[in-house]
Amino acid sequence: MNGEIGTYAVDVRTGRIGEVMARVGGYVQLRPIGGGREWDCPPDGLGEVEVAPDEVLREGGGA
Repeated sequence: MNGEIGTYAVDVRTGRIGEVMARVGGYVQLRPIGGGREWDCPPDGLGEVEVAPDEVLREGGGA
């Protein structure tokens, strides 16, 4: 996974899904779906999102 800005990714360490916001200091910054505080994830900790983020929100599984 390349983690392009504006795409969604899963942090495989925690299972959290977020939008890729930036790359800072060797980490990828992810923001939770629906907003909230960003967190850092190492690039090798990114995985592909298996469902569309709007489906996660509809099912009540937001970050």
